[in-house]
Amino acid sequence: MTYLEGAVLGLVQGLAEFLPISSSGHLAALQYFFGVDAENVLFFSVMLHVGTLFSLLAVYYRDIGALIWELFGTIKDLVTGKGPRINSSEHRRLLFLIIVATIPTGIIGLLFDDAFEKLYLSLLPIGIFLLVTGCLLWLAEKVSGGKKTPKNTKWRNAIMVGIFQGLAICPGLSRSGTTMTGGLLAGLSRPFAVRFAFLISIPSILGSAVLEIPDAIEAGIDPTIIGPMVLGVVIAAVSGFFAIKTMIKVVSNKKLHYFSFYVWIAGAFLIIWHLTQAGTVI
Repeated sequence: MTYLEGAVLGLVQGLAEFLPISSSGHLAALQYFFGVDAENVLFFSVMLHVGTLFSLLAVYYRDIGALIWELFGTIKDLVTGKGPRINSSEHRRLLFLIIVATIPTGIIGLLFDDAFEKLYLSLLPIGIFLLVTGCLLWLAEKVSGGKKTPKNTKWRNAIMVGIFQGLAICPGLSRSGTTMTGGLLAGLSRPFAVRFAFLISIPSILGSAVLEIPDAIEAGIDPTIIGPMVLGVVIAAVSGFFAIKTMIKVVSNKKLHYFSFYVWIAGAFLIIWHLTQAGTVI
């Protein structure tokens, strides 16, 4: 892997992780066109996800700090017999909403990860799910969005958003776009839908990275990719930061559907390319 390839993959990961265009689909497609064996760069892919975690930390460090504080506060209250006191503060309720949303995401990931992993081997399913992403973004923009904040968001709303996030296990189905769509359909206010989508991505991205590390180590780490990997991680973190900031404005200004046109074009291109290479289209 060259430094240029590392930089491009890092840029795509940072942007596509948070912009509603599917980082998994774009990385798989780029690896195909670059001729990169996914098994040989598994550790590189894991580290790119770690880079995007730094983006989230940089943007939401106040929320993350408050959530960690409330986590320890909850443990203390449970130990002292006061109970979880879920509604004692906005951040404590937000903490439990994140936990509730993460449960269906984790279940879907554990049950169907192996089944959907094979879809990454072909451009056809990636292209199809990119088209689906475009439709979801268009649907999300047609939904006016509700006024729910952490204080009045129901547990069933959090479960719904978690299910939508879990569905993004499909390559080409944008995690951020799908999760935001779920939030808007659940009646969350636009600012909270974006905030909640990004905050619940933290345990999802972190959990995915932790689960993939053993496989990455087993596959081996090519010393020649260390330099490109470091460059890619830095670029992923920086580009991810700006992508998050962009999405906050895009959703608030009801411009989410603009991304529909891009993913529709990208999806159609991948489908046509696949059919052409397969000899179905002359």
